[in-house]
Amino acid sequence: MSQLHPHLDIDQANQDLQGKSPEQIVEWALSQAKNPIITTNFRPYESAILHLVAKQRPDITVLWVDSGYNTDATYQFANKVIRDLNLNVITYIPKQTAAHRDVTMEGIPGIDNPLHDEFTDQVKLEPFRRALDELKPDVWFNAIRKDQTEFRQGLDVLSLSKDGVLKVAPLFEKSDADLDVYLDEHGLPNEFDYFDPTKVEEHRECGLHTQL
Repeated sequence: MSQLHPHLDIDQANQDLQGKSPEQIVEWALSQAKNPIITTNFRPYESAILHLVAKQRPDITVLWVDSGYNTDATYQFANKVIRDLNLNVITYIPKQTAAHRDVTMEGIPGIDNPLHDEFTDQVKLEPFRRALDELKPDVWFNAIRKDQTEFRQGLDVLSLSKDGVLKVAPLFEKSDADLDVYLDEHGLPNEFDYFDPTKVEEHRECGLHTQL
């Protein structure tokens, strides 16, 4: 039970949404929302979730936490998607600069380095917490999918953040092949030159969906 959604039975809602299309899931979630947001990092296939939600709610707030470590291709991809879909993007950045971390942490700490957790908090978790505190959403659309990590296989389409925000993953059951079809049908771009310094390895969680 959530103070933001006091009448929502999340287990029952997940059952009710089984077999529903991503479009139907978005429609249902928007009916529960007063202040929805969608988060993105402009990784591969992100244009699918952004198009999916924005076509039903064109003015939705799109939250981008820019770590400052994205590739040139990712920034170019982000610029194109933002422009083509006319997205209402709000960008949050870390409080510390990359130059400062290069000195104090000697670059990006490896996953076995004790500084890696602090690095992850600085470039991703703290800006996300700050954004959620300031934007105060009640519904949070995200692009997580079941087949991405072992942790996510234990999740569902709907879940609650620690602050009671309803997290909605309309593409949770979809595969890369499914999304390739969606991108092709809607003429959406994609790009794979993406790097997340907090994950390094694709199967790792960065902490965003385990801690928030």
